[in-house]
Amino acid sequence: MSASTPPGWYPDTGMPATERWWDGAAWTAHTRPPGGVPQQPAPAGPGFGPPPPPPPAARSGGGGLPRAVPVAAGAVLVAALAVTVAVTLVGGGGNGTRAHPPSATSAPARATAGGTHSPGAGAPPTADPSLLVDELDGITLPVPGGWEKPADTVGDVTTMRTRHSYECPGDSASFCYHATVTSQTADETDLPSAEAVARADIKDAADSSYDRDPAGNLDYDGITSHTVLRSRSVVVAGRTGYLVRWRVRTGAGPGGYVQTVAFPSSVGSESMVVVRFAFDAGPGGPAPGGMDTITKGIRPIGDATSGGVGSSIGH
Repeated sequence: MSASTPPGWYPDTGMPATERWWDGAAWTAHTRPPGGVPQQPAPAGPGFGPPPPPPPAARSGGGGLPRAVPVAAGAVLVAALAVTVAVTLVGGGGNGTRAHPPSATSAPARATAGGTHSPGAGAPPTADPSLLVDELDGITLPVPGGWEKPADTVGDVTTMRTRHSYECPGDSASFCYHATVTSQTADETDLPSAEAVARADIKDAADSSYDRDPAGNLDYDGITSHTVLRSRSVVVAGRTGYLVRWRVRTGAGPGGYVQTVAFPSSVGSESMVVVRFAFDAGPGGPAPGGMDTITKGIRPIGDATSGGVGSSIGH
């Protein structure tokens, strides 16, 4: 698999009429019918630019896969395609080549906080615009008014953010957002408690939001100082967790408020879940109290009381 192949939806040769998400390094458990609008995973902080364009579709002929396969040879080619797709170069005319992602038939089932996730397993409904569904960690988050969420939840980070963007004030050509919230399984799997996880995560949360973005840009000219505003226990989705909130100041722009909430998942092995908040401190940013409203609205998937909590939060 070439490292140059971008994330995107590609045909799953092991499941007819199905596309599978390639995250840029490996196949995920996320599938969909073909023909949908390709979605890119949303980055995990307010300091990211516009999403890249979707990867070009592979073309048949001229170096691509054959258009038709004789019936007599079908049994052999089904097995061979898993290898052929991994090495076939798409494109044509000598104007550059791109390695096609390997066959999704070789991708293992995804291990999640809820155990092994089969590609055929049913997913919770995501059509409700007032809910952000983190299927991997078994929770939903209320979507505030004036915010947006991805059309499809893919990858390991579930994201929502304010709809309006602005040119980042620091030394970059990126676009920033006034607020972003992400949910994911904690990386610090060896730490003994939610408090330890939250305390360890808050610096990474601050750095990814207001120091260097994933591309290494200083969208706010870096963090110059921080103040601890809160550090206490909190109940999230019926589980006892821990919350840490910082006020960060930056070299450019007004800085912002960063918060990490860590708590055990209610599904599977009860892995620790981390929800990160980044709210701008300037006039365009939501009030920090919106973090409390969203935190109180986090529910286990299927909880009848989910939804509607964030409708009054400003943007």
